[in-house]
Parts: sequence; structure tokens; C-alpha cells
Amino acid sequence: MDDPRTAARIAPVPLLSYDRARDAWPLDPRIVHLNHGSFGAVPSEVVALQDALRREADLSPVGWFPRIAEKVEAARAEVAPFVGADAADTAFVPNASAAATVVYNALQLDRDDEILVTDHGYGAVTMGAARLARRFGGRLRTVALGLLDDADTVLARFAEAIGPRTRLIVVDQITSSTGRRFPTAEITALAHEHGVRVLVDGAHAPGLIPDAAVAGGGDWWFGNMHKWPCAPRGSALLVTQAPDRDELWPLIDSWAATEAYPARFDTQGTIDATTYLATPAAIAFIEREHGWDRTRDTVAEIADAGARIIAEAFERAADEPALVDLPMPVPSMRLIRLPLGIGRTREEADDLRMRLFDEVGVETAFTSFAGAGYFRLSAHLYNEAADFEAFAERCVPRILELAGR
Repeated sequence: MDDPRTAARIAPVPLLSYDRARDAWPLDPRIVHLNHGSFGAVPSEVVALQDALRREADLSPVGWFPRIAEKVEAARAEVAPFVGADAADTAFVPNASAAATVVYNALQLDRDDEILVTDHGYGAVTMGAARLARRFGGRLRTVALGLLDDADTVLARFAEAIGPRTRLIVVDQITSSTGRRFPTAEITALAHEHGVRVLVDGAHAPGLIPDAAVAGGGDWWFGNMHKWPCAPRGSALLVTQAPDRDELWPLIDSWAATEAYPARFDTQGTIDATTYLATPAAIAFIEREHGWDRTRDTVAEIADAGARIIAEAFERAADEPALVDLPMPVPSMRLIRLPLGIGRTREEADDLRMRLFDEVGVETAFTSFAGAGYFRLSAHLYNEAADFEAFAERCVPRILELAGR
């Protein structure tokens, strides 16, 4: 590393019970982990708790499944305040895309009604919106937002886009492909002035934004707990106070179907609800070991320093700025430009991700926006200087080679 001060800023993070945060996660030391934002990482003690819960279910299925609703209800009561919500407004769902599907399934449109999405939207959620529009002969229209548009400009774009047939807006609180925030609460207020409803995709928001559901606004909000809160995969929240929320149904019809929202979501046959039940422990782990406010500050420092290491490696070869100075940034995610011709589409970006994993053992996230490729860095407490140095040493030369540099 050229600058020892940079290394100092991303020295191993000490936790209350660990000298190094890395030791609290069961991550393979042979792999460089620089993509927390996609699939998360579960602390060892939370893994152990989920294993114990599964073991309890296996030892006595009849003692487990008939009582699962009360267990899930108790977990909801613990988790909902973390996103600023009331348990009575909050349902567990398997993931963010499932939450979007639950909402889409409840909506009805008239022919030629319009749904607005953005060109930063998560692909699966946008696909669901398109299916909703097709089902009723409606239209899906994309609001184009510049990568560097500030909050006022984003709001102005929506003000221009809302028309007499607009019925629904689907917008990200934190974008997956570009790693920035949008002013969703202000967009919601604007939409409501026109009688338009808003679905806020807060997949990345829990843990990164305090009281994320309240901050997000929207008629419906959803967020993943397996990302920054480090819960087991398969844990997400759907939050709504919408007057028609009793039209929301789980993706699986089960014996709780006669219950009102959200209780009808607490029982869904034999699904593995241990993901939900272990979620409170994941949230409590971060709070106990480092504190959530402090964690947001720490991961921001790690992401800043790590992004600088990687950007400088690209800049030495290309002699052009690599680090993107995003408006409305988030604590743990940074965007770094790839050389021209690399990662221009989602398919190319995904291929590059797996190529580098297979060839050099680095877990990454590459994204594309407006025909350009980016490395989306996403860090957590367990990341250290060596992780970012490994990307600079192993990945940057290979990327430059693929780009013909």
C-alpha cells in the first residue's frame, strides 16, 4: 500500500467480544469478501442459534409447527422497531422481491393505467411491475434519472413524469445497481398530491438508514434483513399502514388465511421460519458488539478508504478518475468506474463477477448503468485493508487485461 495512513483507517475493527471483527463471522479465509450487499454474511453466533432452532424443529415437528405463529409474532415485535415500525404494521417475508410480489398481487389497474419505475430499479422488482401492468392492459414507463442527479433534480423528474393515468410509483430507497439514495419520502408526498400510490424498495436500507421504514415513506415499504443487519438469508420485512392492507396475502395460502394482516403471514405451512426467528439476534449482535450508530460510521470509513485504494489502482493504469462522487451516498457502498467496454450490461457484469471469483478468489459485485460498467463496493465491519489491497493486486490487472489496457 502506498499510504500507510490509508491502512490505519481500515485496521481490523475490534468488537466487544473479538479483537478482530472478522473472527465473529464464519467466512472462508481463502476468499476475499467484498460483496456484503448482495447476500450478506451471518455472524457465527447467529448461525449457531438458527442451527439450534432447526434442531428443535427436527426433534419435535408437532411441538414446533403448530406453535410457529406465536414464535414469529414475537420475533416481529422485536424486529419492527429496528426499522421504526409497529409490529401491527409489519410482516415477515422471504425477501424483498417477495414483498414486491405480495403488493403487486393485491393491486388492480384499469386499462391504460400507468406504473412509473426508474432506470436504477432492481431488475426483478421492475419485472414484477411490468407483469402487473400487462395483466390489466396498463403501461410501464421508466423515469430516467442521471447517476449524479441530486435530490431536487430527482424530485423534479418525478413531478414531470406523473400524468393523469399514473397510479403507482415504484422507487428505490437505496439503489442496488448504483449504490445511492433517492428522496423517497419527498417522492411519496409529491405522488399523494396527485392521488398516486408509492411502493418503496428499501432492500438495502435496514441498518444503513435509521428507522428505514419511516424514513422511506411510501404506502408500502419493504427491506431485507439478510443484508446489513446480518440476519440469515430468507428474512425481510413488509411494512404498511395502507387502508386496504387486508388485500395483502402471503405467497403461500395456509391455515392463517382467515387472519387479518399481518398475522396471516406468520404461518405458511412448513417453511423454515428459523430465518425470521434468528433475525432479532442478528440485530442485537451488532448493537451489543459495536452499536448501530457507531457501525454506520465505521463502515463508512472502511468503504471510503477501501474505495480509494481500488480507485487509485485503476487510475494508475488509466489516468482517469475512477471513484464516482455520488449524491445522497450511503454508509457502506461505493461506486468505481470500470474501463470502457467492461461490464456494460447486467449479463456482462454478472459474468465478470463469476470470472473473478473463479480465477482469483475475490467476491465482488459489478453493475451496469447507462451502458457503463462499475464495481459496486459494499463493506461491513469484518473488512480490512488486506481485502481492498487484494482487489487492487488480483482483480484490477485482470480487468485491465480484459479491457485491452
